[in-house]
Amino acid sequence: MSLSSHITELRKKHQALSAEVERATRNPGFPGLEIAQMKKQKLQIKQEIARLEQA
Repeated sequence: MSLSSHITELRKKHQALSAEVERATRNPGFPGLEIAQMKKQKLQIKQEIARLEQA
């Protein structure tokens, strides 16, 4: 897998997580811990994208 396609895949994952976090925050019954974990995963993906773009 080339670097650019890997970054593209990471961006897709980040966007999907963003949508999932948005849906979860609208649902009052959704566990806050799970939302926090998704946000953490989203941040890790964002950091990985930034690291790869600088390489």
